[in-house]
Amino acid sequence: MKTIGFLSFGHWSPTGHSETRTAGDTLLQSIDLAVAAEELGADGAYFRVHHFARQLASPFPLLAAVGARTKRIEIGTGVIDMRYQNPLAMVEDAGAADLIAGGRLQLGISRGSPEQVIDGWRHFGFAPREGESDADMGRRHAEVFLDLLKGTGFAEPNPRPMFPNPPGLLRLEPHSEGLRERIWWGSASDATAIWAARQGMNLQSSTLKADETGEPFHVQQAKQIRRYRQAWAEAGHPRTPRVSVSRSIFALVNDRDRAYFGRGSSSDQVGIIDNMRAVFGRSYAAEPDRLVEELRADEAIAEADTLLLTVPNQLGVAYNAHVIETILTHVAPPLGWR
Repeated sequence: MKTIGFLSFGHWSPTGHSETRTAGDTLLQSIDLAVAAEELGADGAYFRVHHFARQLASPFPLLAAVGARTKRIEIGTGVIDMRYQNPLAMVEDAGAADLIAGGRLQLGISRGSPEQVIDGWRHFGFAPREGESDADMGRRHAEVFLDLLKGTGFAEPNPRPMFPNPPGLLRLEPHSEGLRERIWWGSASDATAIWAARQGMNLQSSTLKADETGEPFHVQQAKQIRRYRQAWAEAGHPRTPRVSVSRSIFALVNDRDRAYFGRGSSSDQVGIIDNMRAVFGRSYAAEPDRLVEELRADEAIAEADTLLLTVPNQLGVAYNAHVIETILTHVAPPLGWR
């Protein structure tokens, strides 16, 4: 059995072929797609976060809106760039959104991905400390965020407050119990996956990874997941961690599917990103029977408990709901995911 959700990059563009021509289109359709996915029986609605781009950027209003419109589906991010975040403000925003959703948030965070602008986090008022890289700063922000989510009081109360205070040091409010255990780290390397395990975070591994061995993407990703789980066990955390992988998967069941994705499955690609040699995982597109056989050979999907389907959000809610439904009905059952 697997938890199966969708991951939307939230693109929009003012072009004739796009169903999301404005930011408003993308935000409202994101909510509608989450509702549709829940009705189809999917387990999660996840959204990418990118600044200075025509994509989703401010996650918490969207997460709260999705939480208010749905009842069961998990709601998450993949991922929030912690270089841009004030951890204290983020604790308040995340706590409020999680309470609105009834404790269904699954927040993916990370040190971030390649940016649209140079050092964009500086425009948000953040800068690395002396001797610290921007990645170090992102991990430091994450550690502060994780500590604050515990809900332990740390701030000395005013002796003459506007409103009565509870006894002792004060914490940030609203506090959402259990959210600390629903934080995921988006990792592109084995080392950061091990670090995430030691921090007690779940693991998100996407379709990009540092090329550390030259092996196929799914083999390297499977090894990353196993090393993460080993580090988790060595850290002695009491709960069982969760691991997600994301994939572009399209079952070709009608002419429209074939028109969009009929060129078939792709292969891994290797390139340089942020001065790192990276391997980009393949996409899958085939008739359902062939698709099942291809996916059966993906070692990383087998290792993960959660699969996030990247969806072409600019093709509109109805088509993306169709993409999700075909995986749930034609592909997941033969693979034992449902």
